[in-house]
Amino acid sequence: MKLQTLKSIIEKKKNKSEFAIITNLETGESEIFEKNKPLSEDMKAYSNQINEFFKSKKNGVIENTEIFVETYVLPIKVIVVGAVHIAQYLADFAKSLNFEILIIDPRGYFASEQRFPNMKIINKWPDEAFKEIETNESTALIALTHDPKIDDPALQHALKKKFYYIGALGSKKTHENRCQRLKEAGFNDEQINLINGPIGIKLGGRSAPEIALSIIAQLVSETYNKK
Repeated sequence: MKLQTLKSIIEKKKNKSEFAIITNLETGESEIFEKNKPLSEDMKAYSNQINEFFKSKKNGVIENTEIFVETYVLPIKVIVVGAVHIAQYLADFAKSLNFEILIIDPRGYFASEQRFPNMKIINKWPDEAFKEIETNESTALIALTHDPKIDDPALQHALKKKFYYIGALGSKKTHENRCQRLKEAGFNDEQINLINGPIGIKLGGRSAPEIALSIIAQLVSETYNKK
């Protein structure tokens, strides 16, 4: 590997960039792949396969070639608003799937280190909390409190920033009321329909871990569908 390529890799890791290293195992030559940036003439023929490896976050050799793809992608950030009982199971599921978990809840007696060990917690209202968080279109939001004062500002932020997954806990009636409030806040039907509400796939479960499982299953499905 050339020194310049190595320096570039170190810099990209430092800046938390997403990229892949493409190596010709026969020649030992390597180059860096980044989304929406052109490949060298030697690698253009493999662009579709390289993109597939990158999107699926997998490493491997392109079939019938000597081209090895090693991906460096950041874990998807999942913001959970509401440190309720379901959130404890949800956070554990998500962490085991290598999502980056962040808990927001102004109620310190719910969002505590004791209930959510080794996880980032922000004991602030969502409007204030989001000032401290870097988000983008690869961020997911899960709102669990049923409290419009907490959930609605978070949902509005997620819609404005075009999070790839947005879900909110509650019954159909709760969601209808939520949608009406969002309309009054200036959001249109197309935007509001991006919210998964009631959240989760239909597993038929009612306990906290069962509901958490239905949510994480929907999140995983949306994560792969967005690719």
